[in-house]
Amino acid sequence: MQQGAKAAGTPPADIDAYIAGFDGEVKARLEAMRDTIRKAAPAAVEAMAYGMPTFKLKRNLVHFAAAKKHIGFYPAPSGVAAFEKELAGYVTSKGAIQFPLEEKLPLTLVAKIVKFRVKEEAEKAKG
Repeated sequence: MQQGAKAAGTPPADIDAYIAGFDGEVKARLEAMRDTIRKAAPAAVEAMAYGMPTFKLKRNLVHFAAAKKHIGFYPAPSGVAAFEKELAGYVTSKGAIQFPLEEKLPLTLVAKIVKFRVKEEAEKAKG
């Protein structure tokens, strides 16, 4: 599943390097998450934070990462709470969602959550 820098203990320098550390279906899912987030938040800047691919609008907007049996998506507690009904079939915690590797990624839902977070951050920036 994983190879390269992260497996060797060196944190990846950027999202490209992070994704390059995976093979096959996991790599494809990470690329799909990245593309979906980019389209939903075109003004966001890519970065690495907490060892995970991150999108920022001045502050952290969302993170995502691969785990052994799922893709983790971290849209902050507000992003999870606002979509509680839609996320009922997934394992969630305060600010995290687990999308199992054996299931299709809900990319439309991911985009909705990202757009919610963009709006939320814009409102925070206004004061």
